[in-house]
Amino acid sequence: MSLAEVDGARSGAEVTLRGVSHAYGRGAVPVLHDLDLDVDASGFVALTGASGAGKSTLLSLIGGLEPLQSGSIVVGGFDLSSLSGDALADYRRSTVGFVFQHYGLVDVLTARENVELSLALSRMSPVARRDRAERLLDGVGLSHRIHHRPNELSGGERQRVAIARALANGPRLLLADEPTGNLDDETTVQVLGLLERIHADTGCTLLVVTHERRVAARARSIRRMREGRWVRG
Repeated sequence: MSLAEVDGARSGAEVTLRGVSHAYGRGAVPVLHDLDLDVDASGFVALTGASGAGKSTLLSLIGGLEPLQSGSIVVGGFDLSSLSGDALADYRRSTVGFVFQHYGLVDVLTARENVELSLALSRMSPVARRDRAERLLDGVGLSHRIHHRPNELSGGERQRVAIARALANGPRLLLADEPTGNLDDETTVQVLGLLERIHADTGCTLLVVTHERRVAARARSIRRMREGRWVRG
């Protein structure tokens, strides 16, 4: 089953940043400096730079995982500076899907149950949640592994489960933070191909944080960061 058959095509989410700055710690150490960014709804953008450049922090702000300190972020019509509490949780659940380097799967749950977990707050019946999880896992090529737990899966398979989980609520924006960081060369190519297919089949906007040139080269657009600022070249 293709992922387009699970949900059909959807519109992506335009991302607009203006004057975004961020700092950490008691000494307010600056991490991001007055960043602007425009990503159209059909965008596939790689955010690159050395470790500590601020890439993951920026992704966390766009995904609503960290509070915005300065500037504005608008995603698919949602002004994140005006969201808090339940409204911010609804934004994360309805609009954004997250894929992380370390998978974030629950060890005691099967692949299907890990995907179902993202649907726990939906209005779907248990049967509908189970069916959707199975169809998503089929879409990422894991229909034969739905009853396996993470420790019974390879790294590539675990990342595919994580991707299926990220797609559970039909996000308009998919955020992937070093999604191939723990994978070997062959599996990296497979996961990148899957992300490209998701972008093409579902129409979601795709932002990928990476420090690997070969990963960034697959994107339609590349933005490079150094010490919390955009740089050329």
